[in-house]
Amino acid sequence: MTGVVGAIVEAWGELRIHRLRVLLALIGVACAVAAITGVTALVSMLNQSFKEQTERQAGRSITLNVGAWPQTPDAVAPTGWDEEFERVLERYDITYASRDEWTQALFRFPDGTRTTEVRAVDADHGTINRVVPEQGRWFTDADDDALAPTLVVNQAFLEALGLADLSSHPTVQLGDRAPVTASVIGVVRNEWVDAEPSAFVLYEQLHRWIGPDGSGAQAGGSGDASAGMPAQVPSMRLWVPADQSQAIAASIERDLVAALPGWEVGVSDNNYGDQSLDGATKWVGIGVGGFALLLGGLGLVNIALVTVRYRIREIGIRRSFGATSGRVFFGVLLESVVATVVAGLVGVVLAVAIIKNVPIERMFGSGIQDMPPFPVSAALVGMAAAVGVGALAGLIPATFAVRVKVIDAIRY
Repeated sequence: MTGVVGAIVEAWGELRIHRLRVLLALIGVACAVAAITGVTALVSMLNQSFKEQTERQAGRSITLNVGAWPQTPDAVAPTGWDEEFERVLERYDITYASRDEWTQALFRFPDGTRTTEVRAVDADHGTINRVVPEQGRWFTDADDDALAPTLVVNQAFLEALGLADLSSHPTVQLGDRAPVTASVIGVVRNEWVDAEPSAFVLYEQLHRWIGPDGSGAQAGGSGDASAGMPAQVPSMRLWVPADQSQAIAASIERDLVAALPGWEVGVSDNNYGDQSLDGATKWVGIGVGGFALLLGGLGLVNIALVTVRYRIREIGIRRSFGATSGRVFFGVLLESVVATVVAGLVGVVLAVAIIKNVPIERMFGSGIQDMPPFPVSAALVGMAAAVGVGALAGLIPATFAVRVKVIDAIRY
């Protein structure tokens, strides 16, 4: 152990003596290691951003979408759908779930009453679809018991109210026959350019305040007029464990078919397979960094050969005093390894500093909710590459130093 430490100290001393000779080669190695490490970390962030954008559209992995359709044109909506929803959650121990119903309602904007798209969901919809309002907040379970409906609207809805933010705690009149006052508690971004006003409302509030109760809502669908209910039911969205999704989906479909005679039940999921960008993107970046690392290593080989020739008399004297071939070989080899390890550390630190200051919004178009930590594997890959290049760069000079005859070295 003492011999290894001594060889490392000796190698570091030689590097300090010849630091100007190896500096340019080490700059190339440090930049290459920073490129390899940084690309690996950026790919991890890119994958997370891609995953979150997909989940905002289709829900977390795995989300089951449960829907039901009447088998006859004159069918009426089943009265026990909400009870079935609760039974499904209890039976399969599902933590995050939401009903999803699309309808329209009349809102009284400053420029007149307008029919507006309304989407009724449960509070868990925000978790399942990673909804993060740009202003205000998303629904909570406590909002179900509010004495008036609460809304999360898009930016177009807020602009239609003639407002730029929620500082005035805006409200809006909803309905025409028996209007109610709804509070706007959050604002989400428009889904596309020139989007029309739209709003989210809690499912329970939809049927308590906005539904067919005289408030003026216009529920979509057609149904049995005598029953007074549309022949449609909201879909269920259930976030389930990936390894149990198929079994749970089959069981839910079987249970609901039995509970809803005359209705067709369908269960689908958002399991689209591995759509990560990890493969090609990472290898392209590593390839570019590896090429730069190779160039830095070649420069280091040339400099190390020149240094060994310069020290040939010193090596001969050490051999004459009993230094073994292994000690000479190991000492020369370590000079390159220690140099590239130092350059690798500088490259990793540089990559971390760059990644931590990456403008996420500008690069990926949206923020990342669950920012992945800097991958330790990226740093380890960078350091391993630096050590490998150092070993290869030192191998030729070390072999040359060992093969020099003692008497010729002293005469040199």
